[in-house]
Formats: sequence, C-alpha cells, structure tokens
Amino acid sequence: MSSLVTLGQTLEAWQDEIARMWRFSRNNGITEGFHNKMEMISRRAFGFKNFDNYRLRVRACCC
Repeated sequence: MSSLVTLGQTLEAWQDEIARMWRFSRNNGITEGFHNKMEMISRRAFGFKNFDNYRLRVRACCC
C-alpha cells in the first residue's frame, strides 16, 4: 500500500510536467541524434588532438 501512496505523491508532484508532455508533442530527438553522432565520432577517433579536425568531422557527418 505504501508504494501506491508514493506513486500518487510522485504523480501529484509532477502533474504540471506530465500535462505539458501530453500537450506539447515536440521532443529533442534531432538534438539527441546529433549528440549521438558526435559521441560516435569521438569514440572512433579515440579523441582528436586538434579541435578543428573534430569540428570539421562533426560538420561533415551531421550536415
């Protein structure tokens, strides 16, 4: 029974945020996709020593 009370309190505390989630269907999927690509570039290169090279690689892959 206490877990249901906790769930109710959590839902009540986040009521406005949950309502906004249903009202505004936009999300940040595109941003997350670009971020994921940038992370994969960094992992494949084991870190760039020159930031300009990294920036150019990101621009080439994400544009």
